[in-house]
Amino acid sequence: MNKQDQKRRAFLLQLLGSGVLTAGMSALPAAVRAMGRVPGKMLVGKSIYKLHGSVVVDGKKATVDTAITPNSIIKTGSNSKVIFAVGKDAFILRSNSKLEIGGGETIIKSLRLVTGKLLSVFGRREKNQSLRVGTTVATIGIRGTGLYVEAQKTRSYVCTCYGKADIAAINDSLSKETVTTRHHDSPRYIYANAKAGAAIEPAPVINHTDEELELIETLVGRSVPFAFDGGYESSRSTDY
Repeated sequence: MNKQDQKRRAFLLQLLGSGVLTAGMSALPAAVRAMGRVPGKMLVGKSIYKLHGSVVVDGKKATVDTAITPNSIIKTGSNSKVIFAVGKDAFILRSNSKLEIGGGETIIKSLRLVTGKLLSVFGRREKNQSLRVGTTVATIGIRGTGLYVEAQKTRSYVCTCYGKADIAAINDSLSKETVTTRHHDSPRYIYANAKAGAAIEPAPVINHTDEELELIETLVGRSVPFAFDGGYESSRSTDY
Protein backbone atom coordinates (compact mmCIF):
# COMPACT_ATOMS: atom_id res chain seq x y z
CA MET A 1 0.00 0.00 0.00
CA ASN A 2 1.51 3.35 -1.03
CA LYS A 3 1.48 6.51 1.07
CA GLN A 4 -1.57 7.96 -0.63
CA ASP A 5 -3.57 4.76 -0.13
CA GLN A 6 -2.51 4.79 3.52
CA LYS A 7 -3.78 8.36 3.85
CA ARG A 8 -7.12 7.46 2.29
CA ARG A 9 -7.51 4.43 4.50
CA ALA A 10 -6.57 6.40 7.63
CA PHE A 11 -9.05 9.13 6.73
CA LEU A 12 -11.94 6.74 6.16
CA LEU A 13 -11.11 4.69 9.24
CA GLN A 14 -11.12 7.90 11.27
CA LEU A 15 -14.61 8.69 9.96
CA LEU A 16 -15.74 5.16 10.64
CA GLY A 17 -14.40 5.31 14.18
CA SER A 18 -16.17 8.60 14.88
CA GLY A 19 -19.47 7.32 13.52
CA VAL A 20 -19.56 9.76 10.62
CA LEU A 21 -20.08 7.20 7.90
CA THR A 22 -23.36 5.35 7.43
CA ALA A 23 -24.85 2.99 4.90
CA GLY A 24 -25.04 3.44 1.15
CA MET A 25 -21.95 2.79 -0.97
CA SER A 26 -22.92 2.60 -4.61
CA ALA A 27 -21.57 6.02 -5.66
CA LEU A 28 -18.00 5.41 -4.51
CA PRO A 29 -15.10 3.68 -6.28
CA ALA A 30 -14.65 0.02 -5.34
CA ALA A 31 -11.27 0.71 -3.72
CA VAL A 32 -12.89 3.23 -1.40
CA ARG A 33 -16.02 1.14 -0.74
CA ALA A 34 -13.83 -1.76 0.32
CA MET A 35 -12.50 0.28 3.25
CA GLY A 36 -15.86 0.41 4.99
CA ARG A 37 -19.40 1.70 5.04
CA VAL A 38 -19.84 5.12 3.48
CA PRO A 39 -22.74 7.57 3.19
CA GLY A 40 -25.45 7.58 0.60
CA LYS A 41 -27.49 10.43 -0.84
CA MET A 42 -29.13 12.72 1.70
CA LEU A 43 -32.75 11.97 2.49
CA VAL A 44 -35.37 14.32 1.07
CA GLY A 45 -36.01 17.10 3.56
CA LYS A 46 -32.65 16.74 5.29
CA SER A 47 -29.89 19.35 5.03
CA ILE A 48 -27.23 18.54 7.61
CA TYR A 49 -25.25 15.33 7.40
CA LYS A 50 -23.01 16.02 10.38
CA LEU A 51 -22.05 18.90 12.64
CA HIS A 52 -19.56 19.38 15.41
CA GLY A 53 -19.16 22.12 17.98
CA SER A 54 -20.85 25.51 17.63
CA VAL A 55 -22.92 25.85 14.45
CA VAL A 56 -25.53 28.60 14.03
CA VAL A 57 -27.98 28.68 11.12
CA ASP A 58 -30.13 31.76 10.57
CA GLY A 59 -29.43 32.98 14.08
CA LYS A 60 -30.31 29.74 15.87
CA LYS A 61 -28.14 26.92 17.22
CA ALA A 62 -28.21 24.13 14.67
CA THR A 63 -28.90 20.43 15.11
CA VAL A 64 -28.85 17.64 12.53
CA ASP A 65 -32.55 18.37 11.97
CA THR A 66 -32.03 22.06 11.11
CA ALA A 67 -33.04 23.06 7.59
CA ILE A 68 -30.53 25.01 5.49
CA THR A 69 -32.11 26.88 2.58
CA PRO A 70 -30.76 28.70 -0.50
CA ASN A 71 -31.04 31.89 1.61
CA SER A 72 -29.45 30.82 4.89
CA ILE A 73 -26.59 32.36 6.87
CA ILE A 74 -24.30 29.87 8.62
CA LYS A 75 -21.68 30.57 11.28
CA THR A 76 -19.27 28.15 12.93
CA GLY A 77 -17.19 28.64 16.07
CA SER A 78 -13.76 27.38 17.07
CA ASN A 79 -13.16 23.63 16.62
CA SER A 80 -16.46 23.36 14.78
CA LYS A 81 -17.71 22.32 11.35
CA VAL A 82 -20.86 21.40 9.48
CA ILE A 83 -21.31 19.07 6.50
CA PHE A 84 -24.51 19.79 4.60
CA ALA A 85 -26.32 19.80 1.28
CA VAL A 86 -28.74 22.22 -0.38
CA GLY A 87 -30.41 20.85 -3.50
CA LYS A 88 -27.70 19.45 -5.79
CA ASP A 89 -24.83 21.22 -3.99
CA ALA A 90 -22.92 20.01 -0.92
CA PHE A 91 -20.44 21.59 1.46
CA ILE A 92 -18.02 21.33 4.36
CA LEU A 93 -17.84 24.60 6.29
CA ARG A 94 -14.90 24.57 8.69
CA SER A 95 -14.34 26.37 12.00
CA ASN A 96 -14.51 30.15 12.53
CA SER A 97 -16.41 30.68 9.29
CA LYS A 98 -19.37 32.74 8.13
CA LEU A 99 -21.21 31.80 4.95
CA GLU A 100 -24.06 33.76 3.36
CA ILE A 101 -26.15 31.82 0.82
CA GLY A 102 -28.30 33.56 -1.77
CA GLY A 103 -30.80 32.00 -4.15
CA GLY A 104 -34.35 31.20 -5.08
CA GLU A 105 -36.68 28.71 -3.45
CA THR A 106 -34.76 25.60 -4.47
CA ILE A 107 -31.41 26.54 -6.03
CA ILE A 108 -28.36 28.43 -4.81
CA LYS A 109 -27.37 31.37 -6.99
CA SER A 110 -24.60 32.89 -4.89
CA LEU A 111 -22.33 32.22 -1.94
CA ARG A 112 -20.40 34.78 0.07
CA LEU A 113 -17.71 33.42 2.34
CA VAL A 114 -17.19 36.36 4.68
CA THR A 115 -14.45 34.55 6.57
CA GLY A 116 -13.21 31.01 7.05
CA LYS A 117 -12.88 27.89 4.91
CA LEU A 118 -15.40 26.20 2.61
CA LEU A 119 -15.22 23.04 0.48
CA SER A 120 -18.01 22.84 -2.10
CA VAL A 121 -19.28 20.64 -4.91
CA PHE A 122 -21.90 21.98 -7.30
CA GLY A 123 -24.34 20.31 -9.62
CA ARG A 124 -24.51 21.59 -13.19
CA ARG A 125 -26.68 24.61 -13.88
CA GLU A 126 -28.76 25.38 -16.92
CA LYS A 127 -27.26 27.89 -19.36
CA ASN A 128 -29.32 30.70 -17.87
CA GLN A 129 -28.43 29.82 -14.27
CA SER A 130 -25.23 31.48 -13.09
CA LEU A 131 -23.52 30.80 -9.78
CA ARG A 132 -21.01 33.09 -8.14
CA VAL A 133 -18.87 32.62 -5.04
CA GLY A 134 -17.51 35.73 -3.41
CA THR A 135 -15.10 36.74 -0.66
CA THR A 136 -13.99 40.20 0.46
CA VAL A 137 -11.13 39.89 -2.06
CA ALA A 138 -12.33 37.77 -5.00
CA THR A 139 -15.26 36.62 -7.10
CA ILE A 140 -15.49 33.17 -8.69
CA GLY A 141 -18.00 32.34 -11.38
CA ILE A 142 -18.61 28.60 -11.71
CA ARG A 143 -20.80 25.84 -13.17
CA GLY A 144 -20.56 22.16 -12.16
CA THR A 145 -17.37 22.55 -10.17
CA GLY A 146 -15.53 21.28 -7.09
CA LEU A 147 -14.17 24.31 -5.25
CA TYR A 148 -12.20 25.02 -2.08
CA VAL A 149 -12.03 28.59 -0.78
CA GLU A 150 -10.36 30.27 2.20
CA ALA A 151 -11.30 33.87 2.99
CA GLN A 152 -9.14 36.32 4.93
CA LYS A 153 -9.29 40.13 5.01
CA THR A 154 -6.40 40.74 2.63
CA ARG A 155 -6.07 37.42 0.80
CA SER A 156 -8.25 34.62 -0.51
CA TYR A 157 -7.27 31.12 -1.56
CA VAL A 158 -9.13 29.38 -4.38
CA CYS A 159 -8.60 25.82 -5.60
CA THR A 160 -10.74 24.75 -8.53
CA CYS A 161 -10.57 21.07 -7.64
CA TYR A 162 -12.18 20.10 -10.95
CA GLY A 163 -14.25 21.94 -13.53
CA LYS A 164 -14.10 25.54 -14.72
CA ALA A 165 -13.99 28.81 -12.81
CA ASP A 166 -13.66 32.48 -13.72
CA ILE A 167 -11.57 34.09 -10.98
CA ALA A 168 -11.32 37.86 -10.55
CA ALA A 169 -9.84 40.21 -7.97
CA ILE A 170 -12.43 42.67 -6.65
CA ASN A 171 -9.96 45.56 -6.31
CA ASP A 172 -8.18 45.08 -9.64
CA SER A 173 -10.10 44.78 -12.89
CA LEU A 174 -6.90 43.68 -14.67
CA SER A 175 -6.48 40.61 -12.46
CA LYS A 176 -8.78 37.91 -13.79
CA GLU A 177 -8.29 34.38 -15.03
CA THR A 178 -10.33 31.46 -16.32
CA VAL A 179 -9.17 28.18 -14.82
CA THR A 180 -10.10 24.74 -16.16
CA THR A 181 -8.83 21.79 -14.13
CA ARG A 182 -9.25 18.06 -13.76
CA HIS A 183 -7.56 17.47 -10.40
CA HIS A 184 -6.43 20.47 -8.32
CA ASP A 185 -4.27 21.68 -11.21
CA SER A 186 -4.30 25.46 -10.67
CA PRO A 187 -4.82 26.73 -7.09
CA ARG A 188 -4.59 30.50 -6.72
CA TYR A 189 -4.03 33.21 -4.12
CA ILE A 190 -5.91 36.46 -4.73
CA TYR A 191 -4.70 39.58 -2.92
CA ALA A 192 -6.59 42.69 -1.89
CA ASN A 193 -3.61 44.96 -2.43
CA ALA A 194 -1.24 44.23 -5.31
CA LYS A 195 0.13 45.86 -8.44
CA ALA A 196 -2.36 46.21 -11.27
CA GLY A 197 -2.71 42.90 -13.07
CA ALA A 198 -0.74 41.02 -10.41
CA ALA A 199 -3.34 40.26 -7.73
CA ILE A 200 -3.66 36.56 -8.69
CA GLU A 201 -0.73 34.21 -8.02
CA PRO A 202 -0.17 30.42 -8.21
CA ALA A 203 -0.61 28.59 -4.90
CA PRO A 204 -0.09 25.07 -3.50
CA VAL A 205 -2.86 22.59 -2.74
CA ILE A 206 -3.73 23.03 0.95
CA ASN A 207 -6.25 22.02 3.60
CA HIS A 208 -8.63 19.79 1.62
CA THR A 209 -8.61 16.20 0.42
CA ASP A 210 -9.97 13.97 -2.33
CA GLU A 211 -11.74 11.91 0.32
CA GLU A 212 -13.65 14.94 1.56
CA LEU A 213 -14.70 15.80 -1.99
CA GLU A 214 -15.89 12.22 -2.52
CA LEU A 215 -17.81 12.34 0.74
CA ILE A 216 -19.82 15.43 -0.14
CA GLU A 217 -20.34 14.42 -3.78
CA THR A 218 -21.90 11.22 -2.47
CA LEU A 219 -24.36 13.23 -0.35
CA VAL A 220 -25.89 14.58 -3.57
CA GLY A 221 -25.76 11.30 -5.48
CA ARG A 222 -22.59 11.87 -7.49
CA SER A 223 -18.94 10.84 -7.46
CA VAL A 224 -15.76 12.81 -8.14
CA PRO A 225 -14.78 12.90 -11.85
CA PHE A 226 -11.23 11.66 -11.28
CA ALA A 227 -9.80 8.29 -10.32
CA PHE A 228 -8.19 7.64 -6.96
CA ASP A 229 -4.86 6.84 -8.57
CA GLY A 230 -2.51 7.85 -5.77
CA GLY A 231 -1.02 10.69 -7.78
CA TYR A 232 -2.13 13.50 -5.52
CA GLU A 233 -0.53 14.26 -2.17
CA SER A 234 -3.51 15.80 -0.41
CA SER A 235 -3.25 17.75 2.82
CA ARG A 236 -5.65 19.05 5.41
CA SER A 237 -5.19 21.36 8.35
CA THR A 238 -5.49 19.90 11.84
CA ASP A 239 -8.42 22.18 12.69
CA TYR A 240 -12.01 21.40 11.76
